[in-house]
Amino acid sequence: MRGFKQPGFADRQKAAQQARQSLLEKFRAQPGPDDPEVVKRREEREAIAARREQARLQREAAKAEEKRRQEEAAAAEAARLAREAEEAAARQAALEAEQKAKRDARYAARKQRGKRK
Repeated sequence: MRGFKQPGFADRQKAAQQARQSLLEKFRAQPGPDDPEVVKRREEREAIAARREQARLQREAAKAEEKRRQEEAAAAEAARLAREAEEAAARQAALEAEQKAKRDARYAARKQRGKRK
């Protein structure tokens, strides 16, 4: 069995030239931008991009609608809490007025009893 023969400079140069040639042939074999297959793939990509954009816009619209609903719910809740606080304050004021009226009545009755004696 013979030993491995190291490739010489000419062999390496020839191999490099063949590699460049094969790359050039591979590049030339690719279809051009006006090829029907390339145009079809480009249109498909554009259609997919348009669908993605449409979906993104729909998601943003849905998010905006949800945010609007949440803000309306928060405003309604704040109004309800304010109304309940106002009603509680009115009940407390009415209770205090009733208690004052009873206290005044007791005081007047006590005064009246004192005058009769």
